[in-house]
Amino acid sequence: MKLPNTAHTSRPWRIHELIPDFRLEDVWALPTPGGPDDFIRLVRLGSKDDPRELNARGKYVGDGSRGIASCVSRALFELRWKLGELFGWDDDDSGVGRRVATLRDRLPDDLLDAPRGPDPGSGIPMTSLYITEDEWVTELANETVHSVMHLGWVPDGTGGYRGQMAVLVKPNGWFGEAYMAAIKPFRHLLVYPALMRAIERDWQRG
Repeated sequence: MKLPNTAHTSRPWRIHELIPDFRLEDVWALPTPGGPDDFIRLVRLGSKDDPRELNARGKYVGDGSRGIASCVSRALFELRWKLGELFGWDDDDSGVGRRVATLRDRLPDDLLDAPRGPDPGSGIPMTSLYITEDEWVTELANETVHSVMHLGWVPDGTGGYRGQMAVLVKPNGWFGEAYMAAIKPFRHLLVYPALMRAIERDWQRG
């Protein structure tokens, strides 16, 4: 379920102090009911890959029965990677550490000294920035945008807890803004609903 931005901005996340120059793009409630100590389970779900379904370039080639991404969202991601190859959006010199500095450079000492956390799975080319008892943050950069995925663990208002996902972006100039505007309908109508269904299915499987 899509949430108002205040569902993210009103919480005392560490990420707020680190990326004030990024724009909050989306906030979603995840279908992952649990207890106060189940956040690590969500992190494991978001970072798992079945190596039998990955080719040498880290892309899924399986039957779509595993992993956090659904068939629909994987197909759209594959299309995005193909376009990136064609237009050079994902060249090595456009990524983290090349076009933009890693956000790890902004971390205070306590987060730098803490466990970094796993990188996301499902062939998503993001790298982990930090993990705490209720936050997991990863980043990705290419020619269009520098983006952050934030997963949090929040009370659900009924005595339990659930996951919450926020996406924050820093578009690369006018082209990045145009790109974000162009993909917004696909994200909201196809990618996120399919992703929520896949997360719910995998969470119920345990």
